[in-house]
Amino acid sequence: MASIHRTTMTPTKLELITGWLPGQSWYVGTARTPDLVKAGGFRLDDPEGEVGIEFMVVVDAAAPEPVAYQVPLGYRGAALEGAPGKALIGTSEHQVLGTRWVYDGAQDPVVQAQLRALLRGEATPQHQSLSDTPDPTVTVHGIEPGPRHDHDHRAEVRIIRVLRPTQAEQRSSGRLVAGWNWPDGTAARGVFAAVAPQ
Repeated sequence: MASIHRTTMTPTKLELITGWLPGQSWYVGTARTPDLVKAGGFRLDDPEGEVGIEFMVVVDAAAPEPVAYQVPLGYRGAALEGAPGKALIGTSEHQVLGTRWVYDGAQDPVVQAQLRALLRGEATPQHQSLSDTPDPTVTVHGIEPGPRHDHDHRAEVRIIRVLRPTQAEQRSSGRLVAGWNWPDGTAARGVFAAVAPQ
């Protein structure tokens, strides 16, 4: 189980994401600098204990209507060899762990592997800010019973970047549903990731 350190990161995760988000193709805002607030998320454990894995939801309050974005994050103690240039969100100084390389989890192989494990029912989502605490509000729907085949490990998983309050996508064989809060305090739930049909 991953331990949550009560400490600071400089720059903060929100500051890193604020500078990175407008350059992404799926960014729907018009502001060059979004006004982001942390709105929810959860963590997964790396079985090797090397990579911190967080699925963070941020809401851009600068948009005419608030927009919720999901940003999966991989925290590493060293640069990820062979990573695409745009995979690195930035580096930050952690008071306990030292320099952390923060990657877009959609391009981090460990984050991807654990997300697939979660969608197969083989990983337990963890509370975003409490150590050793499962998060039962994060649910997986549509897991098909039966023997697991090798192709399941390579199944394409689609990460939903712009979150919508819905539990649609009934046709997908597996979908991850979790929640977040809008700036006015209203709770919402939606699909965070889905296994693409084979």
